[in-house]
Amino acid sequence: MDNLQPIFEQLFGNEWGGPLFLLVKNLLLIFAIIVPLLLAVAYLTFAERKIIAYMQVRVGPNRVTFFSIPWLRGWGQPIADAVKAVMKEIIIPTGANKFLFLIAPVLSIGPALAAWAVVPFSPELVLADINAGLLYILAMTSLGVYGVIIAGWASNSKYAFLGAMRSAAQVVSYELAMGFALVCVLMMSSSLNLGDIVTGQKGDSFLNWYLIPLFPMFLIYFISGVAETNRAPFDVAEGESEIVAGFHVDYSGMAFTVFFLAEYANMILVATLTSIMFLGGWLPLVDIAPLNLIPGMVWLLMKIAFMLFFFLWFRATFPRYRYDQIMRLGWKIFIPITLVWIVLLGIVMQLPESVLQSFPLNLWFN
Repeated sequence: MDNLQPIFEQLFGNEWGGPLFLLVKNLLLIFAIIVPLLLAVAYLTFAERKIIAYMQVRVGPNRVTFFSIPWLRGWGQPIADAVKAVMKEIIIPTGANKFLFLIAPVLSIGPALAAWAVVPFSPELVLADINAGLLYILAMTSLGVYGVIIAGWASNSKYAFLGAMRSAAQVVSYELAMGFALVCVLMMSSSLNLGDIVTGQKGDSFLNWYLIPLFPMFLIYFISGVAETNRAPFDVAEGESEIVAGFHVDYSGMAFTVFFLAEYANMILVATLTSIMFLGGWLPLVDIAPLNLIPGMVWLLMKIAFMLFFFLWFRATFPRYRYDQIMRLGWKIFIPITLVWIVLLGIVMQLPESVLQSFPLNLWFN
């Protein structure tokens, strides 16, 4: 696409051609990221309902379809749900703060979409290849909790406010564990750039991925990601049996759908970051033919789908944790383990080269 820049400069001059080309290029990249992401969110809901139905020996959605092909039955369900959400009325409760009530869903989905700006899908395909990409991700993902808090407060409902407080405490607690886990990735790769982190895992096979030396951090990061997205079994913020759906109990129509989109977009983001940080991103499982002939983006998408399956599996398997269990897991187990691992990693990185070469550690520490 960079070959088109001279054409823009000829049409609009050197002063305006370059900036206009960058604007058009970035808009096209944003469109190429957001549209597939929204489609993935829609059909992730369909996959969730079908997979959990299979695990519970049910059928799942099997009526709404555009074709008579048996194995495509139900594939129109996400589109039908979207049409229903658009047509439903947005009801604002009496006594609610109207402006904050409507702005809260936007504050939830905004950071969930903005975080994708620095995600590299391949060595060449990334919207903003900034050196502080990891720091940007941490900043964006921490902003989503403001939409939850504002939604709970603006509804003027005790149930919504309790759900918002639960969600805020849970997200803040597990963000610390996620951040410390990513500090280990930063120490291994010596870079905050997500592309450099993937390149640091390059080698002959999956043995070079950070999954092996940082396996406890991989588990902590992913489980903390499940907790931060308020997914089962950490969904006490939306505990139907306790506080009637939590912070979005008073939302309906597109306002509720935007919260729904933000949750599933964050799920895909956590799965993507887990794949990039620990599973080699776009790198193949083994660098041999024909595996290395598969495009890097296909490898990344397969790893994302693999990690998303665990989100669905957890929901079908585990009961909801008590709130005190969730807080204890975050503060008394995850955070101490990450701090100990950071110290151990620092000690290993200070070992002499001869000691590293006498163990398999020279795969990851150069």
